[in-house]
Amino acid sequence: MIRMVAIALTATTLTGCLPAPYEADPASVYQWERRQEGIERREAERRRLCAIMNKDTARYERDCTRPGDPVR
Repeated sequence: MIRMVAIALTATTLTGCLPAPYEADPASVYQWERRQEGIERREAERRRLCAIMNKDTARYERDCTRPGDPVR
């Protein structure tokens, strides 16, 4: 019984270490368009949240800065 629980816990823990599942590139123009719209929507939401966030917090540094951004 304890052995089965240990195996289950080990398997559950190791699944967090696996890479993200493979996501195939879109095959049609419609799929590419939907993908790009999703990216644009997420980026607009990120910019909106960053505009109202306190700029002196660690969360702002983590979520609102991008590589290559000028240093404040």
